[in-house]
Amino acid sequence: MKTLNCLFALCLMLGSTSIIAQSDSNSPFSLMAFGSIGYGIIDNDGAANYNLNSNSGELILNYRFGQKFGLATGIGLTELSGQGFNAEEVFYHERSLIKVPLLFTHDYAIVDKFRALFSIGVYGQTITRDNFTFQNRTEKDIYQGWTVGAQFGIGLFFETNESMSLGFQYTGLADFNTLESNKENLMNSKQRLDGLNSLGFVFLLHLN
Repeated sequence: MKTLNCLFALCLMLGSTSIIAQSDSNSPFSLMAFGSIGYGIIDNDGAANYNLNSNSGELILNYRFGQKFGLATGIGLTELSGQGFNAEEVFYHERSLIKVPLLFTHDYAIVDKFRALFSIGVYGQTITRDNFTFQNRTEKDIYQGWTVGAQFGIGLFFETNESMSLGFQYTGLADFNTLESNKENLMNSKQRLDGLNSLGFVFLLHLN
């Protein structure tokens, strides 16, 4: 929950700044802070798949060109945790990830003060912590390296004022490539993150 707590604190800080500054809503730049929970599937090649709970946060800068379209990038942090098993043992898996997305966005007005924001694109993602806790020991960094994948998102926003919007967003993503175990005696399989689905609170701030 640390990721979500930090993100909500950032939202409050940005919201206070926007009320004081009253940014111009016609600015092409906007900043989105997104905190979510969900679940993902670890797809193993040669072993059983298993599910992990997710706790994620993203900070995204969107540049709008024209009235409806934009390009966005930023940084995302994800914490995965849950129980899995291999041919020999049951384990508890904890994994931390850093993600850098590149997204194409589309802004759509539904009714007055309600808008939808669609996003689709690619990302690069790397593992920063990877712990497998077995019955009598913990093994670290069994999987390391970068993966690339595709993601999409659908957000619904309510415009609270000219500078700020609040809402909810769904995000789904999946890796393209797999990572190989560097400890074959423990995990003799290739692995990728497949079908990470998350839903959470999103804060949007228009910048000067």
